[in-house]
Amino acid sequence: MSANLLVELFVEELPPKALKKLGESFASVLADSLKAQGLAAADAAVTSFASPRRLGVHVAGVAAKSADKAVEQKLMPVAVALTPDGAPTPALQNKLAAFGVSFEDIRESTRRAVDGKAEFLFWKSIQPGATLAQGLQKALDDTLAKLPIPKVMSYQLADGWTDVKFVRPAHGLVALHGSEIVPIQALGLSSGRTTTGHRFEAAQAVVGIDSADSYATQLREQGAVIASFAERRAEIARQLKGAADALSLTPIDDDALLDEVTALVERPNVLTCAFEPEFLAVPQECLILTMKANQKYFPLLDAAGKLTRHFLVVSNIAPADASAVTGGNERVVRPRLADAKFFYDQDRKKKLADRIPGLAKVVYHGKLGSQGERAERVRGIGHAIVQQLSMATLPYTVEADDEFKVLDSKVKEAALLAKCDLLTDMVGEFPELQGIMGGYYARHEGLRDGVAIAIEDHYKPRFAGDALPRNHTGTVLALADKLETLVGLFGIGQLPTGDKDPFALRRHALGIIRILVEKNLPLSLPDMVDAAFGTFPEGMLADVPKAREALLHFVYERLVGYLRELGYSAQEVEAATAVRTGGWGSMPKRLAAVRAFNALPEAASLAAANKRVGNILKKVEGELPTEVKDALLQEAAERALATAIAEVQPAADTLFEQHDYTGSLQRLAVLKGPVDAFFDDVMVNAEDPALRANRLALLGRLHAAMNRVADLSKLAT
Repeated sequence: MSANLLVELFVEELPPKALKKLGESFASVLADSLKAQGLAAADAAVTSFASPRRLGVHVAGVAAKSADKAVEQKLMPVAVALTPDGAPTPALQNKLAAFGVSFEDIRESTRRAVDGKAEFLFWKSIQPGATLAQGLQKALDDTLAKLPIPKVMSYQLADGWTDVKFVRPAHGLVALHGSEIVPIQALGLSSGRTTTGHRFEAAQAVVGIDSADSYATQLREQGAVIASFAERRAEIARQLKGAADALSLTPIDDDALLDEVTALVERPNVLTCAFEPEFLAVPQECLILTMKANQKYFPLLDAAGKLTRHFLVVSNIAPADASAVTGGNERVVRPRLADAKFFYDQDRKKKLADRIPGLAKVVYHGKLGSQGERAERVRGIGHAIVQQLSMATLPYTVEADDEFKVLDSKVKEAALLAKCDLLTDMVGEFPELQGIMGGYYARHEGLRDGVAIAIEDHYKPRFAGDALPRNHTGTVLALADKLETLVGLFGIGQLPTGDKDPFALRRHALGIIRILVEKNLPLSLPDMVDAAFGTFPEGMLADVPKAREALLHFVYERLVGYLRELGYSAQEVEAATAVRTGGWGSMPKRLAAVRAFNALPEAASLAAANKRVGNILKKVEGELPTEVKDALLQEAAERALATAIAEVQPAADTLFEQHDYTGSLQRLAVLKGPVDAFFDDVMVNAEDPALRANRLALLGRLHAAMNRVADLSKLAT
């Protein structure tokens, strides 16, 4: 017989930031265990429940008993198990006694078979299926052991002696198979059918669950609890939108906040509140952060994205007169906003430049000095980046009358001021606002155009999908800041390991990649890394060559992953990244060219030929010959190839210089015929040294022509 199964563990208030994961884990691990034991089908529907005071799961079509299974067990070598006349030895009798059987009972179910070098005795038997009570007990034990509990509590049971360790004290256990109770135990509790509803809103404090399928409905109607995390979240989102629409405003979009609030209430009721307009003089990031982080409120924005005085509260009660709830929340938030206004007013009394000496007292890292020393290094790296931009082959235009001199001056100024907001009261209270507050204070001081934006943007991109720095000064400063972090930490051996990356070095590397690629910057990563290493005092970093190599490899790995996420194949990415000349800004065009070339009918043959050429050239001892002498072109096929290269290469090079990489590669398609004929008719390693050198030089010219955009040999299958 099969029926739907419900399991609920009723506990004291669970940690809100962990509730979603706890609920998902409770449901998935328990259901997977039942499926593994044959008590539920592999495709059985699983519904998770998670509220502030309960974890639950509903599994469809669970059997009362799993099917019996035929099993075969290897007992022991025949020479050890049986005497020469086939009688069981004492060793076999003892082993079988442990299973509760005798050899006479199982004689007909045994067989002999060679396993390895010896003949063994095997026993075929039927293993009875597990009852649901047995299987569910095992599943629940496994589930509780594997819950991602952030911090374990220790508490005593009612007997006053027994200690239990769990995320929060547990007070009830429900286990229903259809309408029948499944007898199991956990955390000192025995299963039943009663649970507890909402603390204040429940129609009846204790809810007796009729069946597994009536659980959610009974909790909602009798217990005033929406047990499903997903349903409760959707209901909050619906109410937030409705309340905001009534004011023609928009609630702030924050999935993490929505998850946390969903974990705080059992039956949500969204209410509209407001604060005094005078607080809107404070930067909106400060007000939004204090309302979200401290009070779990949803600020409301106008059509332009500006903060308004209205905000939404998700209450866990729905009184007939909500004024006491709204008034209470308005009183609570007022001191928080007043603190933010005080911090803002106090911080503006001191200029950022006056805070620079204080950076020398702020430790950045025990082995890398202070924030003041770091600011000087960032300034040096920024200067080097500006110099590279000014000398780049690919023109790079900046907005200024004096161009790079002005950009260099702005970068140096912004680099020294960028970390000064770490010394302000506002950032001391809300570290998440670093950079943002520096930008506000710089604008308040009237610093020249671009510097304030650069200070605000130099942490960007802060996360996946974040915007890039908005101006040239911010772009250079962001690169310099991230390079300083990467070089410093790689230089002292603090590299990421596995899933541990305490200094967010992967994020810093990806930020550099995004800036270089998406802003199409004509910068060389190795050159920038070398400049960054040069800003550190001698002896501060250990084994610089090794650290440099490790860092470049680390960033290139992130580049490959980034390009793969853009939708390019492993072959295409490998071909484009193998050519490490030029800036990464050209990478999207190179990849598009590789994809277009790979679609040509000639692509496979040329890629294979290119791989063959590369292998031949790798084996050349000494310096590769470069001069192709027409007089030594004896075979018709090698003359034809030389002619074809001479005709195609100028046009392909011109297109390459114009950054038309697709056109450049496609021009090379006409080389297929001459290349195929060359390898069919010409012996490269001729006995005559002069002839051999000439043919190697010809292949070198072919290889250079074909691999300016990408290493086409990587496309060979």
